[in-house]
Amino acid sequence: MTTAFAPTLSARLSLTPKTTRAGLLDGAWWPRSRDLTAELPSLVDALEGPYGRITRVTVNPTRWPVVPHKVPATGHTVHIGWFTEQDPDKMILLSYTVGRCDLLVIPPETEPAAAARLMTAAAIPGSILAAGALMSDEAATGRRMRDARSGEDAWETEGGATPAHLRHPVVGARMIPVPGIPRR
Repeated sequence: MTTAFAPTLSARLSLTPKTTRAGLLDGAWWPRSRDLTAELPSLVDALEGPYGRITRVTVNPTRWPVVPHKVPATGHTVHIGWFTEQDPDKMILLSYTVGRCDLLVIPPETEPAAAARLMTAAAIPGSILAAGALMSDEAATGRRMRDARSGEDAWETEGGATPAHLRHPVVGARMIPVPGIPRR
């Protein structure tokens, strides 16, 4: 009996270009699930070129339902540690050759447009924004965008017209509609 393995999907990853301006993050990773055993091998493979062999990873367990001690990667094993003091939106990857890589971890359920904004923001050279700050900023941006869309939806459902103005008995008086006076 032969076992067929599903093809490994490439990591959705955005790295900071190599410059002299160091920032708080080295990029962003958008996993497809919260399963570290399934997701880490493709990330480790993608980072092998720029960072060398990744040997250790640290995460905050609040974002991962299961944190295994070890995950097999291509040709080696990655050891995983967890620290509740670590930013829950950040993953730290360590290699013997290059050192440390700090990545913003974008939740798998994030909308593609929001994920694209986060991946771009996390890869800006010299950025002083921490992972948690980027996620908070995106949450605020997402709320503003949803509010704008709901305003557009209201505009469309009302036929694109502004609401009718109420007639008032005295201009400049308190703007309280008077019963019996029809709307325009």
